[in-house]
Amino acid sequence: MSQTTDNEIRKAFHEKMLASHHDCPNTIVIDELGVAHGKNRIDIAVVNGCIHGYEIKSSKDNLSRFPSQLEAYEQCFERLSVVSAENHIEQLIHKTPEWCGIILAEKGPRGGIKFSTIRRSKKNPDVDIEAMAHFLWKKEAIELLMSLGADKDMLKGARTNLYKNLSKLITIPELSSRIKSLFMSREEWRAAL
Repeated sequence: MSQTTDNEIRKAFHEKMLASHHDCPNTIVIDELGVAHGKNRIDIAVVNGCIHGYEIKSSKDNLSRFPSQLEAYEQCFERLSVVSAENHIEQLIHKTPEWCGIILAEKGPRGGIKFSTIRRSKKNPDVDIEAMAHFLWKKEAIELLMSLGADKDMLKGARTNLYKNLSKLITIPELSSRIKSLFMSREEWRAAL
């Protein structure tokens, strides 16, 4: 087995597996999307009809942080896939829920990365709408609450309070759609949190 790095897997995955997403005007592909305001970061997120996270595990990685990452990802991604080197596949099969996709990333003799689907991702049955709302900046959460007819009391307080209030007024598919629209209109990703 040839050693792989996160960067070479990521580059090949963008080129080979996500090319059609990059070409689609109704899809946004984001590297290093913060989860729960940066406590974790998913390697790649694809936002179109749903929010799909892709976590990369190269042969040089270990899985010591993966349980806590997985716990965070399970709460906010409608679909999740792990793109992994061969040395982690067996563990991932046993440590991930059945709905989580697993994609094998193998380095060939000439250095190219080949991808094979081990398990297709399915819809996550356990999305937490409050956790998903954490993708929104505070200003966006307030604007969304206002558009949903929230009263003035629901527009006050810390971000977590706003997310809790949102969860009372919107469904997961509606929130996912709004997040996509907001992501596509953001001009400065790292600026206003």
